[in-house]
Amino acid sequence: MSRVFIALQSNEETRCIVDALVLDNPDAHVDHQPAMVRISAEGRLVLRKDSVEQTLGRPFDMQSIHVHIVTLGGHVDEEDDALTICWNH
Repeated sequence: MSRVFIALQSNEETRCIVDALVLDNPDAHVDHQPAMVRISAEGRLVLRKDSVEQTLGRPFDMQSIHVHIVTLGGHVDEEDDALTICWNH
C-alpha cells in the first residue's frame, strides 16, 4: 500500500483541521514545517465534517478547506460531509 498525504498552511483554523484529521486517522503522521503541516498515512486519509466542527467549535463548510491546501498526494473523493484521499489501484 502507498502513503497518501495532505499539506495545509499553518494557521489557526488549520490547527483545528489537523486535530480533526488525527481524530479521524489515529495512525496518521503529522509533520510540522515552518509554513505548513503535512499529514500522511498509509493507504487513506479521511477528514469528516463532524470532527472539524467538533475541534473548531462551530459549523464548517468542507469546501473552505481548499483555501488552506498547499498540496496533496492521492486521489480525492469529496462529499458534503467528508474528504477522502486514497490511491485507487
